[in-house]
Amino acid sequence: MITHPEDESMILFEAADLVPAGPIGDGRAGELLRLHGDELRAVVTWAREYLCRPHPELGRRGAVCPYTQASLDRGAFLLAVLPGRPAGVAELTQVIERHRDWFAELAPRERPESLHSTILVLLPGMADDLAAIDAAQAELKDEFVPHGLMIGEFHDGPPDKQGLWNAAFRPLRSPVPMLVIRHMVATDLPFLMTDAAHLSAYRRVFGDHVPAHLRELAESVVSEP
Repeated sequence: MITHPEDESMILFEAADLVPAGPIGDGRAGELLRLHGDELRAVVTWAREYLCRPHPELGRRGAVCPYTQASLDRGAFLLAVLPGRPAGVAELTQVIERHRDWFAELAPRERPESLHSTILVLLPGMADDLAAIDAAQAELKDEFVPHGLMIGEFHDGPPDKQGLWNAAFRPLRSPVPMLVIRHMVATDLPFLMTDAAHLSAYRRVFGDHVPAHLRELAESVVSEP
């Protein structure tokens, strides 16, 4: 468990903190666990049983998310939970921006092991306002990508974003609504194709170091007028 050095209301839980054994304890962390321990544990189970495993509709071999297992193994899979409900998209983006700044301090990109780090901000109070989560993600992406960061939305809608290898698959379904912060990786190119500023940010980070299976895609973008 990690508490923000300047804001005790901001707490990050590791998966190991969520084992249902022993007393919960007092303070802010104990309050969050009493109110939202079930949701936090459900997300860890979802990560292990869905993200870390193959899926018949995925359209390729391997785990749904190739990075989650390493993140869990390294204690870099961090979960926050926002109690209640933000007043709107603007308030939600402000909450996520604070976590983004904290993420940058905890996992600076220049440290190689930081690429396994992620912060999942759970939004249990927004289960009936998924459109606001999607809107916040779209707005935040324009802020995150220039800094080499990605922001993803997950909920049981599910988000209307198709899988890369199977257009009928909707991979972003989760048991609790959330927004997820992580570093951009080289395989993110397909998620950045529709925006020139996003593509420029990708090239600043990775240059010509594009994965072999994406080189043809990258070359097709470069060749466009």
